Amino acid sequence: MAEINNNEPFGIILINKPQDFTSFDVCAKLRGILKTKRIGHTGTLDPLATGVLPVLIGKAARAADILPEGGKEYRASFKLGIDTDTQDITGKVIRQSDRSVLKNELEKAFEGFVGEYMQTPPMYSAVKVDGKKLYEYAREGKEIKREPKKRYIDFIRLEEYDESTREGVITVSVSKGTYIRTLIADAAARLKTYGVMTALVRTKANGFDIKDCLTLEQVQALADKGEIFKALTSLESIFDIYPRAVLDKHKTKLYKNGVKLRPEQIGIKAFDENSRYRIISDEGRLISVAFIDVNKNEVRSLRNFY
Repeated sequence: MAEINNNEPFGIILINKPQDFTSFDVCAKLRGILKTKRIGHTGTLDPLATGVLPVLIGKAARAADILPEGGKEYRASFKLGIDTDTQDITGKVIRQSDRSVLKNELEKAFEGFVGEYMQTPPMYSAVKVDGKKLYEYAREGKEIKREPKKRYIDFIRLEEYDESTREGVITVSVSKGTYIRTLIADAAARLKTYGVMTALVRTKANGFDIKDCLTLEQVQALADKGEIFKALTSLESIFDIYPRAVLDKHKTKLYKNGVKLRPEQIGIKAFDENSRYRIISDEGRLISVAFIDVNKNEVRSLRNFY
């Protein structure tokens, strides 16, 4: 359950990130609204992008670096025939092409990326090289060698395309860390032209849908009425791919006091070293994400939330 602990909210707030805000800007705004410093987001969205941004509130922020891998879905607008230094419409135009592209050609190009895909991170990105973000090098006019990263594309659908203007819209489901603007540029390159992203909406992330998100203004309105709990989603929901282990009152106390319980004591019969579990207290609250130490046959905490 989402809750308020010691006057500090605890859980997830699903934000529909506004355009021209960074993910950090959203967190900063929420710190002011909620009067709490412990806030973290689940994944960066470019300033141009809007859409699903789950924000971890209070002790839930401890979960930021242990979230399950999960796909993300986007609706992206694009224009062919233009190349910019940022791979989106906000950048400086560096190349152009008059090559016409038919709809069926474009569909085939996008379809060719479905499945495993080696993607080179763009220079204007937050990827770090030697402790420095790539966009910092880019702003200095430096081009840094980047290694391609393995990504996975579940599907790409060409929803709209005007052959005369070479503008269109795709919906796409991708693995974590995939740059949609780079995917568009790479698809255009296969057609011997250029392409930039002109708009981006993240419609799904971490199992959440954009229809369940709130604007910052809506969150502010709830806070003003003392009803911020209505904006909170349970932290447990983000880990719902993991099995639950529910403790009774005695075992909850033991677990919180650091006593190492055996898997069979909490009803876990089959497991391996990669298994993860939601540890639920006798009051029905998520108190930990844990794993099994197979060598010692004991439940070990990956992260506690009490």
